[in-house]
Amino acid sequence: MDVTSIIIPAAVIGVIAVLIGILLGKASEIFKIEVNETEIKVRECLPGNNCGACGYPGCDGLAAAIAKGEAPVNACPVGGENAADQIAAIMGGSAEASVRMVACVKCKGDCEKAEDVYRYVGPESCRIAANTPNGGPKACAYGCLGYGECKAVCEFDAIEIVDGIAVIDKEKCKACGKCVSVCPRHIISLVPYDKEHIVKCNSKDRGLDVKNICKAGCIACTLCVKNCEDSAISMDGNLPVIDYEKCTNCGKCAAKCPMKTIS
Repeated sequence: MDVTSIIIPAAVIGVIAVLIGILLGKASEIFKIEVNETEIKVRECLPGNNCGACGYPGCDGLAAAIAKGEAPVNACPVGGENAADQIAAIMGGSAEASVRMVACVKCKGDCEKAEDVYRYVGPESCRIAANTPNGGPKACAYGCLGYGECKAVCEFDAIEIVDGIAVIDKEKCKACGKCVSVCPRHIISLVPYDKEHIVKCNSKDRGLDVKNICKAGCIACTLCVKNCEDSAISMDGNLPVIDYEKCTNCGKCAAKCPMKTIS
């Protein structure tokens, strides 16, 4: 057997292997992805709900923004103070005080207080009911339909349907905003946790029209505006709007409201 016929192919294969190794090494340098260790540590502190309540595309997006200094350490409403403190320690700072928000249903028109114009027969879905005549069976075209889309999307068991209306447990609510997005009538909003007075009506109709169909609807009497010593309430059409930066929780608006719409 000719030894040369064995040595030459082996040498060629060896040279090719060396060249491939060099090329792979160079390629790994050129195409390598830099790993941000800070981002990884921040991501580990986040709850992983990927709810988007922070305004970023999931927990990965928020972690990247925090690591770059583009978002505050307390940007995650679900993680709360615990996550903020952990992230602050990683970022070498302190968690700034943030306002805790909770979801609120702007409607008190339950089965006892709100009139119906017909009996709805169909899937128990707010979105489907909202596409039926009058936007649903309730005489008020702005009120809670009560079929529970918001309850279905809440991951924290913070919403119950009570007497035909959604009720939110503010202690369980994490302000993720999913209920706000899913409501077809847009009657759920986020408000500061420590504010005790909420306008629980969303009707844009005139006061007399509201009074004829709901015992708890706002009649646009403006008594809340007139009695607020802090100028924290103004009228937007037929509805009062509370400026929570000015509100001191004095309670005069709720005390003067003849319909008890503010609660």
